[in-house]
Amino acid sequence: MSKNLLLTFTRNPEIGKVKTRLAKSIGDAAALNIYEFLLNHTKEVIEKGAFDIAVYYSEKIKENDIWAGPKFTKYVQNGNDLGERMLKAFEEGFENSYTKIVIVGSDLYDLELSHINEAFDSLDKTEVVIGPAEDGGYYLLGLKRMIPRIFRNKKWGTETVRKDTLKDLQDLSVHLLPTLNDIDVFEDIQYNSIFDQFYK
Repeated sequence: MSKNLLLTFTRNPEIGKVKTRLAKSIGDAAALNIYEFLLNHTKEVIEKGAFDIAVYYSEKIKENDIWAGPKFTKYVQNGNDLGERMLKAFEEGFENSYTKIVIVGSDLYDLELSHINEAFDSLDKTEVVIGPAEDGGYYLLGLKRMIPRIFRNKKWGTETVRKDTLKDLQDLSVHLLPTLNDIDVFEDIQYNSIFDQFYK
């Protein structure tokens, strides 16, 4: 067992329930196709890492899906909002004796293993690692101890999340990773190779 744990949150890939903002532009079926493509990309990136992986499903655990196999431990998210669900997942990880825990989203086409490795390495020197997303949120959060205020009093899914989080962390050391673009609306795919794969 590694002392490093990677968490990833995933929605159960069902039509009409994923990438709903993107679906307003391209339709539910196309949005589901893109989400499944992004899930596969995330899996291919993270399974190469030298850390344990916990996959947290939004609704229910699926046995024979892309996350099958001994590399992935499966859980169901628990909490009333994203902050509470992340808090509980981090708590569970630290209770299981992990010393460094990083969470990443599952909808990042630009995510590379180097971003995750940098996050774990940076926790040797800093208390928090954040991967900024272009929309004002973050695609990655890394901790080596619980800091509950990170997960509370945030307007999740808005452009203020990262700013409010950094404000909460003014008294702590924070390492910022490169800014990446997560995929939420049509403009997020319009000018990258995902658009080329699905629309040309």
